[in-house]
Amino acid sequence: MANAKVYDQNRKEVGEISLADDIFQVEVKPELLHLAVRSHLAKLRSGTVGVKTRGLVSGGGKKPWRQKGTGRARAGSSRSPLWRSGAIVHGPVARDYSFKINKAVRKLALKMALSSRFISENLLVVDKLQFDEIKTKKFVACKDILGLKKALIVVAEKDTNLALSARNVPGFLVLDQQSINVYEILKYPQVVLDQGAVEALQERLR
Repeated sequence: MANAKVYDQNRKEVGEISLADDIFQVEVKPELLHLAVRSHLAKLRSGTVGVKTRGLVSGGGKKPWRQKGTGRARAGSSRSPLWRSGAIVHGPVARDYSFKINKAVRKLALKMALSSRFISENLLVVDKLQFDEIKTKKFVACKDILGLKKALIVVAEKDTNLALSARNVPGFLVLDQQSINVYEILKYPQVVLDQGAVEALQERLR
């Protein structure tokens, strides 16, 4: 079991924490990481292109005229594709781009992403990141002290003050440990975990 140094917000060493080998020292397989990233990005696609078919166009429930005796062609609905304001035939349909990957594979890919950051020494553990108020200037000072340039910050529970303080700083994202994913971990070259997030992840991913 590997150990990682724990720092405070002033980059002073305050202790050590044990990191589980089956989470932070997993053999990295690029094909699994690629699959997890593709799945994540596919879910983000909206697939909003689409037209209304005959069953989706509102109105047209009443028969425009009687079947016989008018001299006109038969018509059962004013929403026929032949009519103005009618439906569209064989038009584009809204599509769901997402695809499923097994839960075990998704969990393993998350372990591999965390392992890749730990093995490359781009994972920093802090005891707690906390701000008394929403202040971007305080966050900028804190990230400079910690030596962060572009990082994903993972906390145990949602922290509004921290998230809003970091929101306007380019290259930084704050997530709670339940919301992290392979794509975000790989997107940011540095990952910062607070001590509570490490404990929660080790409990959740085992």
